[in-house]
Amino acid sequence: MPHSHDGNHAHAHHGHHRHHAHLQAESQATAARTTRALRIALALTLVLLVAEAIGGWISNSLALLADAGHVLTDAGALGLSLFVAWFCRQPVTPAKTFGYLRWEILAALINGATLLGISAWIVVEAIARLHSPQPVAGTLMLGVAAAGLIANGIAAWLLHPTDSDSLNIRGAYLHILGDLLASVGTIIAALVIRMTGWLEADPLASLLTTALIVRGAWTLVRESVDVLLESTPSHIELGKVRTALEGIPGVESVHDLHVWTVTSGVVALSAHAIVRDPEQQQEVLECACDLLAPMGIHHITVQIERREMEERERHRHP
Repeated sequence: MPHSHDGNHAHAHHGHHRHHAHLQAESQATAARTTRALRIALALTLVLLVAEAIGGWISNSLALLADAGHVLTDAGALGLSLFVAWFCRQPVTPAKTFGYLRWEILAALINGATLLGISAWIVVEAIARLHSPQPVAGTLMLGVAAAGLIANGIAAWLLHPTDSDSLNIRGAYLHILGDLLASVGTIIAALVIRMTGWLEADPLASLLTTALIVRGAWTLVRESVDVLLESTPSHIELGKVRTALEGIPGVESVHDLHVWTVTSGVVALSAHAIVRDPEQQQEVLECACDLLAPMGIHHITVQIERREMEERERHRHP
């Protein structure tokens, strides 16, 4: 059977060398900015961790201690994100043909799962305090929370420009954003305690903050699991992809179609296409690349077939 590339699969690549060089340079610059932002955010987080742990212990504030717990996971999350950002840039090997890109997804999953775990602990502690309110030093609580708000605000501002670039960085950003919200809630609770003496404001603030954090953490975990399961990306409709490919002149039908995410921003596709005329094979591949690129699919593998191979494929995939 003739093929338009060596081997059984025709692997189509779209774009010119200059375009790839520009994208690579842009990617390296973004990675450098991200690494610098993560380092600064990690330093701020470690300082804040010490301040909130000591302040929460002395003031007996659950909201501060809960925030310190979040900050502890933040430090781990930022350290992990920083390590993964470096590790993912390591060169590919014959055994790791995609390099270490999937570590980004694993880091995001760990970050999201950690957030859910610490949130569950806070809920349990908050419910206990609602039943038995504890005295809180409102003034100290307010001062430490205000310092936390400033530190978290700076860290969130540093990470925000890159929060949508990767699940890994988004996971770190969500940790920081959670602490930013916790600082706001703690400040409000401290003010309420100082003005009214209503001690229940402390655990209620921690519950409200946790509710806001859980939503983002659950989304992060779900998206990470989807990537690991090689699900079709949510922004791509498989039916439209099939219709576009089958609309290419010379393509009789498309089967065994798969679209999945390798890592953030790297979407891959594989498909089998019936193309009876050998002269049209290269043209079909080029058209496929042109059609799929606007959909965000750039890593494309198309197996060209001149006749149906359903029996052979059924035997290979029982």
